[in-house]
Amino acid sequence: MRFISYYVLWFIIITGIIFSVMIIIKTGGNKVENSKQITGNESRLLRQAAVAGSFYPSDKKILDDQLTLLLSQTGLINEKGRLTVLIVPHAGIDYSGSVAAWGFRQIENKSYKRVIIIGAPHRSYIEHIAVYPKGVWETPLGKVEVDEALADNIIEKESNILSDSSSHEGEHSLEVELIFLQKVLKDFKIVPILVGETDEKTLDRLAQKISENIDSDTLLVVSTDLSHYPTSTTANVVDQKTIKSILSGNEKNFMEVITGIESGNYQNVETAACGFRAVRVGLKVANLLEIRNIGKIKYQNSGDITGDNTRVVGYASIGFWTQDEIVSTRFLDDAAQKEALSIARNTLDEFVQNKKKSQIKPINGALFTKSGAFVTLRKDGNLRGCVGRFEPNIPLYQVIQEMTIAAASEDRRFLPVEKSELKDIKIEISVLTPKKSISDWTRIKLGREGVVLAKDNRSGTFLPQVAAESGWSLEEFLGQLCSQKAGLPSDCYKDKDTKLYTFEAQVFE
Repeated sequence: MRFISYYVLWFIIITGIIFSVMIIIKTGGNKVENSKQITGNESRLLRQAAVAGSFYPSDKKILDDQLTLLLSQTGLINEKGRLTVLIVPHAGIDYSGSVAAWGFRQIENKSYKRVIIIGAPHRSYIEHIAVYPKGVWETPLGKVEVDEALADNIIEKESNILSDSSSHEGEHSLEVELIFLQKVLKDFKIVPILVGETDEKTLDRLAQKISENIDSDTLLVVSTDLSHYPTSTTANVVDQKTIKSILSGNEKNFMEVITGIESGNYQNVETAACGFRAVRVGLKVANLLEIRNIGKIKYQNSGDITGDNTRVVGYASIGFWTQDEIVSTRFLDDAAQKEALSIARNTLDEFVQNKKKSQIKPINGALFTKSGAFVTLRKDGNLRGCVGRFEPNIPLYQVIQEMTIAAASEDRRFLPVEKSELKDIKIEISVLTPKKSISDWTRIKLGREGVVLAKDNRSGTFLPQVAAESGWSLEEFLGQLCSQKAGLPSDCYKDKDTKLYTFEAQVFE
């Protein structure tokens, strides 16, 4: 009996160990994950709410009612233009919710289709930019899709801007903003980005990538709280310094103020702004987009809410408004550029050799956007054809195909391209922003903006790169556009009846 009991006991122990190991493998051990794969037509990444029940209510109705109440206690401030960058706090909504609500009230029921949310990681140390690349974010208010094409445009491995979902696990700074966005907007997608302890070059590159993808349908939300843990009196002093530096629009001034506060004699100030790197990126983006209208929407500290003024955190909502429509100046990342050039090359070869249009289905989502483009053909460094189209009603990849064929066969300045020339033809593509009418020719940004000129049923277009290639001054550039392209007097651009339009372009070959 003892012999049998001994083996029975070992059998039970070994079976238990095997079962435990299987459970550990299945659940990932003791680590709690709030991102998982969901099934449907395809496997997708789902980030579940991490701070529901702590930073805000986990019950949908209670949360919705609280957000409704917070928003009802706000109002619209008197600022004209479209809010393009919004700085808001990210503490629990019992603390910073009132200030955040003032910020988000300014965009309520607006037609933003994409929201880039940037903030600092609080639960993990990273030395890179962590872009959440794909899938869905979930809160008690529902699910919001990640704009995968936009995220892919921002990710740039060589610049330390990485695809990284794991750094977002458990992080509150972006999730708290999402519940407000869900409350005030409809039918939008997000790109969540955590800004780690990166160098200046990486911050500059992130700002450049974001600015290249900002348009009038896109909002940049910057998540940060202000001073941490001074008295309410001290917070009111240092936070106003920080706010003033942000309102200046000068990123260097902002950093000087932040450094001065944190190295000064302000008692119990552990940080002047926990998301200061995200704010720096926001200011850099605003500078690149030439946004000058910056205003304070609301300021409070936690003492104003709780009544405890001995140890507080500061909160501010600040807006950046643009007066003119913003258009995205660069739509394609390196992979999309390569695919676009491949499409143009295949189209050129197929048309010249067989008089057929290639049947192509692109992989990169950016090639399905409805963007204008010029296709330029060169042989031995000389122009061989150049035709373009603005504001099409077909996808970009089809525009590229049509303009490639037109450049090879319809440019009246040249004979059609022949088979024997194909090996010597180089292709350049210029992806265009929509045209913008201007009344003052002196404000044209030479080298950055292309120009369309029209008068008396005549018109001409110069791409932005023409200025650099020719070395012309602005007056020479416009004079040549009048005479060479439109067949008009060389000073026609000064005529009040001449219509001028500017646009920008992403050029690659």
